[in-house]
Amino acid sequence: MKTLKTLSSVVLMCGLLAGCGSDSAAASLTDTTASSTTAITPTTASSTTSATGTVTTTLATQSSLSTTETATLLFVREEEKLARDVYLSLNDKWAQKVFLNIATKSEQQHMDVMGTLVATYNLQDPVLDNTIGAFTDPVLLGLYQDLVMRGSTSLVEGLQVGGFIEEFDINDLQEAIAEAQAGTNPADIIVAYTNLMCGSRNHLRAFVGQLANNGVKYQAQVVPQATVDAIVNSPEEQCGK
Repeated sequence: MKTLKTLSSVVLMCGLLAGCGSDSAAASLTDTTASSTTAITPTTASSTTSATGTVTTTLATQSSLSTTETATLLFVREEEKLARDVYLSLNDKWAQKVFLNIATKSEQQHMDVMGTLVATYNLQDPVLDNTIGAFTDPVLLGLYQDLVMRGSTSLVEGLQVGGFIEEFDINDLQEAIAEAQAGTNPADIIVAYTNLMCGSRNHLRAFVGQLANNGVKYQAQVVPQATVDAIVNSPEEQCGK
């Protein structure tokens, strides 16, 4: 999933301006045009299972990924760092448990799961520096800076940023799952994406709930409003079960 800078800018601007077209899906921050099927074979040939918090990933036996699937896996690895870093930064500003808990109890675990898959498939980890705000992808760096700036203007805006990030992740993970299923169908990666998306739905529920406590009715920023409503009006999920 190679980020398209133009589409990223459009979606980010929608978020910074309180959302665009909540009744229609916003453009994904992914490049769906790549079609190369160059294979990359992981070095792991055992059938082991790695469980991290609420996310369980069964490591691949001998299989291969297309270059498109590889790019997506690497993007998701760093995208999870984006969520963690923004929430840690906003917690420093507002000292709200919703930011700290999601960052440390979920997003860090999601990062770890994706890091395990990066190692399993013998790929170069894009997270070269674990420092908050350090990114290999310049678009994610820009998103981090802009989202922290927006979220630092008020607590409500910080919670809105949380909603934006979770919608952003849900949108990308939906496409990542479809891409993997249409490609080499790597079961371990599909399970990981599915569990990450489950976590994002729970996080969206948490941010929407906090906004409601502050007298704000949440409006969709990336995915259709109907999708957001269906998520927040349903119970919290047990991911990875």
